[in-house]
This record gives sequence, C-alpha cells and structure tokens, in this order.
Amino acid sequence: MPLSLLAFSSLLLAGTSTSFAKEPITENEQDPVMLDLDPYLIDALYGQDKKGLTGRLGAEGAMADLLKEPGFVELVKKHDLTLFNGPVVGDIQPTAAKFWVRTAGPATVQIQIGDQISEAVTTAPSNDFTAVMTVDGLKPFTDHAYSVLLDGKTIQKESFNFRTAPRKGQKVEFHVTFGSGSRYVPANEHAWSTMSGQRPLAYLGLGDNVYIDVVNRRGAQRLFYYRRYLSPAYAQLAAGTALYAIWDDHDMAMNDDAGGAGMELRWKMPNWKVFTENWNNPHYGGGEEMPGTWHSFSLGDVDFFMTDGRFYRDKEDKTMLGPDQKKWLKRELQKATGKFKVIASGTMFSDDADKNGKDSWAGDWSREERDEIFDLITEEKIDGVLLIAGDRHRSDIWKIERPGYPLYEFVSAKVTNMHTHKTFDNAVWSYNKGNFWGALNFDLRPDDPVMTFRCVDISGEVVKEFPIKLSEISHR
Repeated sequence: MPLSLLAFSSLLLAGTSTSFAKEPITENEQDPVMLDLDPYLIDALYGQDKKGLTGRLGAEGAMADLLKEPGFVELVKKHDLTLFNGPVVGDIQPTAAKFWVRTAGPATVQIQIGDQISEAVTTAPSNDFTAVMTVDGLKPFTDHAYSVLLDGKTIQKESFNFRTAPRKGQKVEFHVTFGSGSRYVPANEHAWSTMSGQRPLAYLGLGDNVYIDVVNRRGAQRLFYYRRYLSPAYAQLAAGTALYAIWDDHDMAMNDDAGGAGMELRWKMPNWKVFTENWNNPHYGGGEEMPGTWHSFSLGDVDFFMTDGRFYRDKEDKTMLGPDQKKWLKRELQKATGKFKVIASGTMFSDDADKNGKDSWAGDWSREERDEIFDLITEEKIDGVLLIAGDRHRSDIWKIERPGYPLYEFVSAKVTNMHTHKTFDNAVWSYNKGNFWGALNFDLRPDDPVMTFRCVDISGEVVKEFPIKLSEISHR
C-alpha cells in the first residue's frame, strides 16, 4: 500500500532522503569581520556541498568544536569577538527586560542599566555558550542605555539602548515591525539598520527568520544563526529593539514541511533546542514537556499571540497547531484584556491568499480549526483582533468578513529575500516590489484608539498606510 502524504513527509524529515538546503549567500559581502569569518564558519559547519551535508566538524558542530581550532581562536582574537553574538533585547516589561548573548568560550556575563544590574551567568557548551539575563527596577516606556559586563570588562555601544514596555492603561503611541523572508543576503542586510533607525518597540519574526533547510544537521543550523547575529545591521536592530520569534518551514525543517503529532520524529527535540538557544522569547511553547515556539506577551494595551503552525501540524489530524497549543491560544484569547489583540502566524489565514490553501490556514485540512478560533472570537465577543502572517514574499491586506466585525489580515514576508511571489487582485491591497516589512502603529491616546498598518520599504519609505479604529473591529 502506498505511503500516505504525511508518512512520506515524516520519512523525509527523519533523514531517510537527501535534504536540499538553501546554501549560504556570500556575494557582495562588505563587512570585514564577515569577509574573514564567513568562509571559515561555512567550511567548518556547512561544508562545500550545496546540500549542506556537513562541514568538517560533523553534523552536530557547535561553538565548542570551533574553539578547539587555532584558526578560529585567532579570528576571535583578531576581531575581538569574545562577545560573539548579541546582545539581543527581548521580553520587555514595563519595569524589566531580558538580554541574550553568546560568547566565544566560557565567560561570566551581566547587564547593567544605571544602578540596576542583572544576575551573573556563566556561559557553557551545554547551551552553545549562550546566556539570558534579566534587569528589573526600570521605568515604564522609557529609553534605557545599558552595558554588557563580560568577565568584568565593560562593553558599551551607541546601539545598546532600548525602550521598556508601557503599562496597561498607559495612553501612549508606539509601533512594532514584523516580517519573514529573511535569508542572509549581504546586499540587503542594510534593511535591518533602516528598520532600527525608525525605532520600533519590537520586531516580530514570523518564521523563515533564517533559511536553513537542513533537518538533521544542527551544525548547519547553528551556522545560519551565527551569521545572522554577526551581521552588523541585524546586531544593531537586536541590541535596541525587543525581538520575538516563531519558526516556519525554512527555519524548522524543509520547504512546506510539518512536524506531525507528538515528538516521535528524532529531529524535533534537537532542532527545537537550537531554536531556544538562539532567541530571547518569554517562553517556548510549554517547555520541554510540550516544546514549541508559540508564546504570548503584552506591550501596554496590546496583546500578542505568536503561534507555531509547523511543529505539530498534521494534515491527517486536520490541525495546524496541535491540541495543546490550540487550547492555549483559545484560553489566552479569552483571558486577554488588551484593547488590541494580535494573532501572528507563519502562514496566512485568508481563503484566497495563495496556493489554494496547500500550505496555509485556508486548506481543507486546516480551515475547520481556523474557523473554530474565529468562532470563539465571535461567540465570546472578543474585540480588537488583528491577524498578521508571513511566508509569501509580498505584502498584502486581506479583509475576512465575519459576524460581529471583519477580521483584517496583514501579510509581510520579504525583508531581505531576493525571490518574489505574485500579487493578488482580490486582496484589499497586494504589493511585491523590492524588499519591505510590516509595521503596526498603535495610538492608544484617543478614546477610540487607532492601529495603522504600514508597509515600509528597504529605504525607509512608507509604501502603504491603512488605519483601523478600534470601534471598527469591535462587537459593540
């Protein structure tokens, strides 16, 4: 009897078939550190085969293996890279924030903001020499300069400056950016410094944050994260803007892949661990007992729900989220108190958005679960819900007519990628020229707060502006 589609996909993901990777792009690299380090890292962790079937350090190569090589140690010394990646700001609260770093070898790290100082954390090979530290006692919605203390040495840069979250009920205005389609393309990396210069409070990475497409090669996966954080433009953004991320197919496994039910596939837990070592999220699904990349957070009167539509996606079971994540999302939506609630997905919600639902919420296998969530919004009279998504390399606005009020979906997925997907005439608006990201500007000062979606291109110009008042997406 022939294999089912899911069983065949599971065999591919289990490593019984040849994997086709998105090989590293090095053309037009200008940064002197990357010009020196990139060839070394690629050869060590990825290899010269375009399929990424392994570098000289083997399938599980990591920082600990690199540090055994005198050539790498010399490059670290030459470019003063003991602080190898980071700092990365994340999980901002009104009075606290978390900071992530990776060091080239064991080191003791702290973060200092004025008189406030974090706990001291010593990095180790067990988590690829990464550390996450929290600083408390900060003022809400305030700019804070900070320093990294590395083995007692103070590291301070102009980019080490971020803003804390507003309090619930605080009448403020801020914007967050979002996107995907973020392969490391040297010629387009300046997108991140353009974005950083506009001072978003947060950036939401909706999957395809790096392009890996290697399932059973953690060394290759680590390579793409090392490279991304070494990018000067991305480092500038990450040091001053809170990052939140989920994964999609290209940074979890392979194109259009799904993890299926449970944790039986042997790649799932190791790949998830690499993800957790390279981000600074508030939490990662339900932790080791129920791993995933979903999480939620609030910025003042705006609640965000970042969903993981890959790890437990199962077409035979007709689920995008899996039972545990679905329960979590429904519970969190019912508890939410923010004026606006943003549901983020790696793939799109709207029926007509692309590929006849083959890889989105509009598929015959996923529409029922999507509508169950939409019906909850109607039945519980949950106001202010907005949808954002990535995946397809263009920017769209879609309007989903629903009882109570329409749901608007905003898509943006070509921050740095070169490949473009076609536009759709049946969308409210659809655009695919050059590179761009989405921005959600929240003005919480009026009695009727306003969210304005903007599509911003790589030069910083606003391509499209689309305001929605809270009263337009409320049941009353």
